[in-house]
Amino acid sequence: MPEEEKQRYYVSVNHSLIQHERSDSSEYEVLLDRDGLGRLQDLLKAHREREDETFRRAFVPFKSADHDQAAEQFDEQTVRLFSFLYESGTEDTRRNIAGSGLLPKLKNTGYEDPGYDGGSPLNK
Repeated sequence: MPEEEKQRYYVSVNHSLIQHERSDSSEYEVLLDRDGLGRLQDLLKAHREREDETFRRAFVPFKSADHDQAAEQFDEQTVRLFSFLYESGTEDTRRNIAGSGLLPKLKNTGYEDPGYDGGSPLNK
């Protein structure tokens, strides 16, 4: 069976949009087959759900977001989404994602920075 031809899509993570035409809100350009499009739709949906959950969680007092499960899940979901965009993206998309430094920042907890005294806070 011949491989399905990939289509060009324009993606806005901020608006959870996948479009056939470039628009002002299009942040990334990707090439996807039908399966890849379905996976991207699932990733955007999961990202939006985690974002909503994290937003609601932000208003709970006296708990640092440092080891909050909602924040950790949002970070993991964000890494999955941007990794997929990078893998499926055009050269410009890859350059933009790599240049943003987003993926390494999300994977780095920063616990070696001053103020943590050698470990993460235990306020789960």
